[in-house]
Amino acid sequence: MAQLSRFSVVSRLALLGLGLLAATSGRAQDVYFSQAFANRQAQNPAWAGLLDDYSTTLSYRDQFPQLAGTFQTAQIAADFRLPKPGLHHALGLLISQDRTGAVGYTRLEASAQYAYHTRLTRTLALSGGASIGYGRQRVAYDNFSFGDQFSADGTSLGPSAESLAGFPPINYLTVGVGGVLYAEQGWLSLSGQHVNQPDLGFQRQATLPMRLTVSGGYKLFLQRPAGAARSEVREISLVPTATYTHQGGSQRADAGLYLIAQPITLGAIYRTLTGPNLSGTQHVLAAVAGIEYGDFRLGYSYDIGLSQLASDLGGAHEITLTLRAFDKVESAFRRLKRRNYPIAPCPSF
Repeated sequence: MAQLSRFSVVSRLALLGLGLLAATSGRAQDVYFSQAFANRQAQNPAWAGLLDDYSTTLSYRDQFPQLAGTFQTAQIAADFRLPKPGLHHALGLLISQDRTGAVGYTRLEASAQYAYHTRLTRTLALSGGASIGYGRQRVAYDNFSFGDQFSADGTSLGPSAESLAGFPPINYLTVGVGGVLYAEQGWLSLSGQHVNQPDLGFQRQATLPMRLTVSGGYKLFLQRPAGAARSEVREISLVPTATYTHQGGSQRADAGLYLIAQPITLGAIYRTLTGPNLSGTQHVLAAVAGIEYGDFRLGYSYDIGLSQLASDLGGAHEITLTLRAFDKVESAFRRLKRRNYPIAPCPSF
């Protein structure tokens, strides 16, 4: 009976591994956001303070809704650019929680971030960042049923006598670094997360592999934004993007195209996923829509599986809400004094 109950635990953890798209049984994986630029601090700490004087973003992702107990991620990110000295410094905070009801799994992680901005030329700037975070991973057993809880006719007998002490919570420390090279119309981002490769294993070593990400894009202005006394010319632009991520035995490549017609942003992202546990290369198309109103941004995306496994898992819903502030008058003063930096041109969603 104990062997049967242990098999139940292992089988449910295997389901979790599928939900995480784990590369191997001994390696964990991070969750990826389709709205990567709304969640840019999760990709690279060097993004802190590049788009706004300060911002706060709430994100929610519901992944694989066709599985029993979907994999859900909630995240809050905040950044603040210090006005003195010289707009060089920015601070960031990132808190995320992953959970799935099928196995009672949760992972809570909080990271502090720092970024340093410097101008290389009048039109080209560089930001370097680092982060350090603390995480806690655990499996709860409220949803588990064991054989000794039932009689032969199926009647419930009460709590199980099964010992679950072999799965204590796991605490870990994680470190990340990154850099963003950017100008008015383009950017290139390079980052490494979990460079210390923390151990997340419950009973044996299971490292969280270093995640390497390279991304870039270019903004093609069809109509440049400009302010006037009684009227305002809004931005219309096309932004092609590309991202490559490698973590453990898994690889992900994204190619996206965004249309920005303020206050509306529309985007489409084609994604391929490869890994040892996947049945061939998986293909996903994500549709993104966002709207801005004053200092608020609201974004929604839906992942559509184009290959069989991705389609069977049911895609993903994602929503983001951002409060961001940028002082245009102060920015104009900084520009006159040549104290300003170019604004990173990535989309907000």
